[in-house]
Amino acid sequence: MIFLGLGSNQGERRNNLREAIAKLGQDGFDVLRVSPVFETPAMLGDNAEPDWLRPYLNCVVECKSDCHPKEGLAAVKRIESEMGRTPGPKWSPRPIDIDLLVWNLERIQELDLCIPHTGISQRGFVLTPLLHLVPEMDVPGMGGTVFEISQDFNCEPLWMGIVNLTPDSFSGDGKFSDPNKLEETLDRFIQEGVQIVDFGAESTRPNAEPVDPEEEWRRLEPALKLFRSKTQGDPLAPRISVDSHHWQTIGKAVDFGIDYINDVGGLSNSEMCAIARENCCDVIAMHSLSVPVNPELKLARGESAVAPVKAWLEKRMEYWSSQDLDLERIIIDPGIGFGKDALQSLELLSECQQIRDWGFRLLVGHSRKSFMKEFSGVVESRDLETLGISLALSGNVDIFRVHDPVSHKRAYLAYRHFVE
Repeated sequence: MIFLGLGSNQGERRNNLREAIAKLGQDGFDVLRVSPVFETPAMLGDNAEPDWLRPYLNCVVECKSDCHPKEGLAAVKRIESEMGRTPGPKWSPRPIDIDLLVWNLERIQELDLCIPHTGISQRGFVLTPLLHLVPEMDVPGMGGTVFEISQDFNCEPLWMGIVNLTPDSFSGDGKFSDPNKLEETLDRFIQEGVQIVDFGAESTRPNAEPVDPEEEWRRLEPALKLFRSKTQGDPLAPRISVDSHHWQTIGKAVDFGIDYINDVGGLSNSEMCAIARENCCDVIAMHSLSVPVNPELKLARGESAVAPVKAWLEKRMEYWSSQDLDLERIIIDPGIGFGKDALQSLELLSECQQIRDWGFRLLVGHSRKSFMKEFSGVVESRDLETLGISLALSGNVDIFRVHDPVSHKRAYLAYRHFVE
């Protein structure tokens, strides 16, 4: 496997990345996959000029090539030159930067070429895109997998935007059943670089009416087709996630070509496991005492929420192993608010690093949850409270599932300029 790191902070950054990916495909590289795109502050040295403070867009590309690493280095330098990169001071802005990160299992230590790239273990904008492509990859000479290396490093989060295609969502955002509102939101997510769009068509609010798989797919299919029509052929398009505990719905969704299975049922039945096993999607497994939520079924008051979630995960790991699932592709959602009271939800949020230390990537879905009203007094959207919690947890969470990912992306980028 060959992995290249791409970055741009000058000109039309997203188009620069697209052009570089296309040129790689024309210059001896067979491009297989492209990671989500991350926006991060520029690295600046003591000689930095004020106008160098331009954030980068970064991604990692997985490729195949028959050429030698030295030939690959010459090819990427040629692409950089063709795209207008010229010699300049270290850390100055550039339209494109292409680094050789990993080249199969080779280790090269020379003045002009170091493989694996030392930045893998030092730079979040390199490590995190790799994490969402190959968390299980052993990096030659670095003493661990990509995920293991990431445990000692603050993650750059992915922002997952929620699209509820149901009239009875707990947050009152069933507006997406209006095709115009749906299209407006999808356009905004795409234009603002939201990395994942999560489509759901059955409410998980307390006492919600169950939706059968046929009705669920009837709601989902037009929205998925609309989204695909807007992003077809774009290697940097947001990833698609489908939120469902019905294996019949997920079976149709993976045939459609989604990237994430978001199973609020916790990946607990053999049919769902078979779909996950046979497809290359990442799978989000959520902890819950019941789906849809039964208000009468809760953790005991005063009980720690961490221990039951850990016990659930240990049992699930045994079951997933018996189903021959690739555990590295599973992402854990501790189920904030699902059978947990306000104190238990806050406890889980405060223990995100511990949960991630159990060996899985972590998704947090706290957006607009009712437990926040206990300390904020706000009954309506609670987007500001959601944002405050997201910033507090950043570095310990791989994916934030939120209703307003655009505001989160903007706030997080400002926050990152002050936090290493």
